[in-house]
Amino acid sequence: MPLLRVDGLVKHFPLTRGVVLSRGRGAVHAVDGLSFEIPRGGTLGLVGESGSGKSTVARLVTRLLEPTAGEIVYDGTPITHASARALRPLRREIQLVFQDPYSSLNPRRTVGAIVAEPLRLQRIGTRAERRARVRELLEVVGLNPEHYNRYPHEFSGGQRQRIGIARALVTTPKLVVADEPVSALDVSIQAQILNLLGELQGEFGLTYLFIAHDLDVVRYVSDRVAVMYLGKIVELSPADELYARPVHPYTEALLSAVPQVEVDARERLRSRIVLRGDPPSAVSPPSGCRFHTRCSYATEICGAVEPQLIDHGGGHVAACHHPLGATPPAAVGARAA
Repeated sequence: MPLLRVDGLVKHFPLTRGVVLSRGRGAVHAVDGLSFEIPRGGTLGLVGESGSGKSTVARLVTRLLEPTAGEIVYDGTPITHASARALRPLRREIQLVFQDPYSSLNPRRTVGAIVAEPLRLQRIGTRAERRARVRELLEVVGLNPEHYNRYPHEFSGGQRQRIGIARALVTTPKLVVADEPVSALDVSIQAQILNLLGELQGEFGLTYLFIAHDLDVVRYVSDRVAVMYLGKIVELSPADELYARPVHPYTEALLSAVPQVEVDARERLRSRIVLRGDPPSAVSPPSGCRFHTRCSYATEICGAVEPQLIDHGGGHVAACHHPLGATPPAAVGARAA
């Protein structure tokens, strides 16, 4: 049984007009029918460009947002519409690492108080036990326990993110949702934080939902990778398989944009693909395949029929009428926004 299972998850944000008499003006389709599983001790990487709905998925999984439809099952227990009282004990086991290490830490509080806050809210241990636990965690994440009484402004960006990781681990969680935890850091610091996350996963038996837009970062930490576009998963595969044999044209375009330092023969043949136009509006998504307005392989069927996720072997699934590697179709009706 997977630790986390998401089935048909939907989140629409209604648009209203007027203050006194609110009138509906449609809705933003942030997440539209996501399904995936994460086994215990595994890491699922979730990638996609800005606006694809990745951060909304993080907030839905941690139940900071109420889903519009679908099901979220954690450790065999449905938590889709669980009350705040029912979710309270689960907050110990599901934690979130935020993207910005600057705005996610309260500048008015010391590091010790920030990291110990989850323990205080959950009423875990005495004050002395909490202090000992925080000092232990600070050392585990690579900080000096003597930093307990310092304030966030006294630390660098990488050190602040280590504080955020310590805060997430202080209640001994099972599932950690990392929402672009290294995107605001320098490249050299990114490697240190990624290595730290890998070491902590082995030491504490953590399960990760790792969200990012950098495909190289996701490849480094993930067992499986899901590619999102405009609220939907268009491809899901084991990490090595996805990078060696992308099936969806959107994944191919993302991979072509990754900078290559040492280019092998296979990468040399992969030319840069530039997607024309901007992503369509999430208020009124295109019919059929949502990517067809920017896809060079699109034909008439792409705009009329929504593709379903089809298995291409080895757990590699993709939603595309014209998967890569098949005979290329005639570009009838192809258009670029």
